[in-house]
Parts: sequence; structure tokens; C-alpha cells
Amino acid sequence: MYTLKSIVTILIIGCCAVANAQKIDSIYVNLYTDSLKKGTYNYINIDGLLPNGRYIPLDSSQISFTSSHGKFYGNSLWLEPDCKEEKVSIHAVLKNNALLRKDFVIYVKRKPDNQQLKTEKQVLEEMKNKSKKA
Repeated sequence: MYTLKSIVTILIIGCCAVANAQKIDSIYVNLYTDSLKKGTYNYINIDGLLPNGRYIPLDSSQISFTSSHGKFYGNSLWLEPDCKEEKVSIHAVLKNNALLRKDFVIYVKRKPDNQQLKTEKQVLEEMKNKSKKA
């Protein structure tokens, strides 16, 4: 039978191994967009580089987010529909190592999303007209 001391020792060693395996060497911003949209949640993706060279996505349980405008809900930044700002400064800090931080600026989209894509018929018609001119 295992003694309490040996069980505790095994648990401590196991916890240290898991903690060491997830040690983050540096953090990187990996945005899915080039601008923030008003009136919607804008996901801010932060990746952590592990000692083994792998990257893992980090969420708000590991990263502390602040911004000059808007409000964070987890990793998502909400900008009010009537936001007048041209850009937003974002500050991301690894919670268990405040030395790992990123400060960056993202511009706010100015034009509305009311642009309509051309239909298949319109595209084919344009191609047909271009080939006639050539």
C-alpha cells in the first residue's frame, strides 16, 4: 500500500511536470482581421509559444486584456455602434508572468458593411464584355 507521503510526492511531481509542459516563453498577436467592427464582438487572438516550439491559443483565463475604448468579454472586444474612435489601443498581459505582454493598435472600420457582391450572372457578363473588347 502507498503511504500518504509517497502519494503526495507523486502528485507534486506530476503537477510540476504539467506546469512545466505548459510554460509559455512568449506571446504573439494573431488577428483574424485588419480592423475592428462597430456594434459587434471582435475576437482578439493571442497565441503562446511553448518551449517545444508549439503555439497554443490563450484565452482570458490566461491573458488579461485592457483597451482604450470598448469593453472586453473574454477575448472579444465590444465596440458600441456609435463609436467615433479611429483606432483602439489594446494591452494584453500573461496573468502568470506580467513580463510577457503585447501592446498594439487596431483601427476601427469606417465604411459600413452594405456592399453587395456581384451575382454569378453579373460576373459572367463582365467577363464576356471584356473578352469582346480584347
